[in-house]
Amino acid sequence: MRRWLRVRALLDAPVRSFTGALAGALAGALAAALGLAAPWAAADPLLDFSAAERAAILAHGPWPPAPAADPSNRAQGRPEARALGRALFFEPRLAAGGRVSCASCHVPARAFQDGRPRAQGLAEGTRNTIGLLDAAGQRWYGWDGANDSLWAASLRPIVAPGEMGGSAAAAAALVRRDAALRGRYEAAFGPPPADDEAVLVHLAKALAAWQATLVSPRTAFDDFRDALARGDAAAAERYPPAAQRGLRLFVGAGRCSACHAGPRFTNGEFADIGVPFFVPGGVDSGRHGGVLALRASRYNRLGPYSDAAAADGSAVATRFVALQHRNFGEFRVPGLRQLAYTAPYLHDGSAATLADVVRHYDALDEERLHADGERLLRPLRLTPAQAADLEAFLRSLSTPAPDGPAR
Repeated sequence: MRRWLRVRALLDAPVRSFTGALAGALAGALAAALGLAAPWAAADPLLDFSAAERAAILAHGPWPPAPAADPSNRAQGRPEARALGRALFFEPRLAAGGRVSCASCHVPARAFQDGRPRAQGLAEGTRNTIGLLDAAGQRWYGWDGANDSLWAASLRPIVAPGEMGGSAAAAAALVRRDAALRGRYEAAFGPPPADDEAVLVHLAKALAAWQATLVSPRTAFDDFRDALARGDAAAAERYPPAAQRGLRLFVGAGRCSACHAGPRFTNGEFADIGVPFFVPGGVDSGRHGGVLALRASRYNRLGPYSDAAAADGSAVATRFVALQHRNFGEFRVPGLRQLAYTAPYLHDGSAATLADVVRHYDALDEERLHADGERLLRPLRLTPAQAADLEAFLRSLSTPAPDGPAR
């Protein structure tokens, strides 16, 4: 208790001045609603979140989520397809020259990212590699949302000239001549058809089936969130005070959870966060170009290779996605789980550390934001202590060591 009093003496004033009315005015009513005794607030005022703060915190769980089905991919959830997909993920022969595999850029030990500011080998060389944890169940894939399924997003780099540079013909030939791959393929899909493109799509769907199993582990935040939900004050007190104060900023005055929403800490949509989209030789149009590519793709949910086509409820978003001028320079809001292992950050890899990310939002240049539409972002203007607290919370969304299947 003495330690808490010393901490509070140092930090109580700035925290109170920043959060103001967000501090727990309704602790007693909430305690009654959760079946808690009044000593909850008295034991540690740092746990005295308001009703609105508690609701916002609980909305970031529970974790892990139920497995997400993909109607456009019948193979998802099938053990045979997952086994084939795992083998393909580490298979360099899918690439022209046989030098790289999916795992070359999506490194399991780095939460399936590569640690580079910009992806190696991309023709445009302008974007950071997106990690693969928690990829299942998203509506859009890639920084620009050019794909609307995990299998379509898995197919694209295989044939992209600036990435693996393979082809449908080469991939199908590999399956037909390699006894081990052919055996796994037949277990999942039956004999390879004569149509090379159909074989390539099956390989992409197998890759997606395996990637759908890549769910990030539970974190200190999840334990705290669940402790709040069940009214377990003793368990909640184990969550570091700095992370609690940062969480209060995240769901409150910082308004971070408006975009980084839900259990995955992302709304899955696109935003302009004031990062310049000028690149060598031109601009990266972001979502604007992604919508155009999505509409033109043979592999979208409305195309001939979807296993559900018009019966896929998720295809409605693809059918009615609207191209808007403000999409220019917008990029997908990333999830935040395991982010301690996915540096550098932002779509162009321009933020080397989490502290740099916090500084970006702290001193946000509003002149770089789109003038049309709703404006959620504004400079945070944090004190050094508040910036440290926000970073402490962000770090609590990662495990002490990254979990990921070894090869």
